Amino acid sequence: MVKRSSIIFLQVVIVLIGIGALALMLWEPHLEGRNINATNFEMYFKDPFLAYAYTASIAFFVALYQAFKLLEFVGQNQVFSAASVKALRTIKYCAMIFVAFIVGAEGYFLIVQRKVEEDIAGGVMMGLVLIFISVVVATAAAVFEKTLQSALEIKSENDLTV
Repeated sequence: MVKRSSIIFLQVVIVLIGIGALALMLWEPHLEGRNINATNFEMYFKDPFLAYAYTASIAFFVALYQAFKLLEFVGQNQVFSAASVKALRTIKYCAMIFVAFIVGAEGYFLIVQRKVEEDIAGGVMMGLVLIFISVVVATAAAVFEKTLQSALEIKSENDLTV
């Protein structure tokens, strides 16, 4: 069994990742050169790409919450439960939704921004890295989901025979 202190440490790490991501999302628009003379309202509510990024981040934060819940199940020794499988399935779907949003942003960079003749290499590379990470997370969640689902089926068969 996993030590309670390890689970609490991992939950704290997840919370810190969420706080850091939220802080970065709120702070980054102030660094953009085009927002130098913009008011907070103009910065946050008149930029469609920023609204798109904030909408895409919902899937990220839902996945973080599900990972936090999954660690709670581990701490309660309920890893082999339907709730754990559901949490992993939700993480998988969130990662796939996040990939779809990033692919849309990459399309925007490659179609719209290229015509403006801006340097899009940095944005495209960050998008590709995020796509890779999200695909790895989705794949790992799918593998763990299938493994837990198989274990649940074996457990229910054993319960029926006993």
